Amino acid sequence: MAGKLYGIGVGPGEPGLLTIKAKEILDGCEVIGYPVKKLGEGSVALDIIEPSVDVSGKEIVEFLFSMDPDDSVREKCRAEAMAQMCQLLDKGKDIAMVTLGDVGVYSTYMYINDEIRARGYETEVIPGIPSFCHGAALAGLPLMIGNEGLAVVPVAKENSKLLATALDSFDNVVVMKAFKSVPMIASMMEEREIPLVNATVISNVGMEGQYIGPMVADREYGYFTTVIIKKKVSKE
Repeated sequence: MAGKLYGIGVGPGEPGLLTIKAKEILDGCEVIGYPVKKLGEGSVALDIIEPSVDVSGKEIVEFLFSMDPDDSVREKCRAEAMAQMCQLLDKGKDIAMVTLGDVGVYSTYMYINDEIRARGYETEVIPGIPSFCHGAALAGLPLMIGNEGLAVVPVAKENSKLLATALDSFDNVVVMKAFKSVPMIASMMEEREIPLVNATVISNVGMEGQYIGPMVADREYGYFTTVIIKKKVSKE
């Protein structure tokens, strides 16, 4: 009998935020896998589970998902990773594929879940706590209240139009992948006369170098940086 593939969100960084269901499945799987952009780089998601899950005796496998700008390179890499997974599943081994935050939020795993299922294997997605939910809780901020709307967008120079639309159309905006783009975000807020004090930066939540505080355009932030903008709330 073939094994089963699980996509598991392990939360934003703090090991205590790993869900009970995620731990139970991780404990029961023979193989724990994690995606990497290059071989040997390690995994923050794996680091998160190790205080709660005994990985000794388990097969730990890295699956390469290249971020090469060439589509054909990325597709070839993804196909090879899926073939590697299928070989393990064909041996009857259950695989727990761990990913930061929630599996449905910018997760590498979701690229392959449907394809693996289409090949006849059983899959299951286990949700985790997204970093912006944890960060908002730590900052004491409601993401939405009353009839307010919320937009969650990634930010980069090539999709600044998406952020502009969100700032123009929503009461609350969560800007993910923001670590190099804080000055651009600040400029776009100023163009719309949204006070910078209405933005809260959530950086490296639950990890070394955690920062939760006001936006400072020239400050250096960690790789895992999110900005929460609340247009209707001015902080004193």
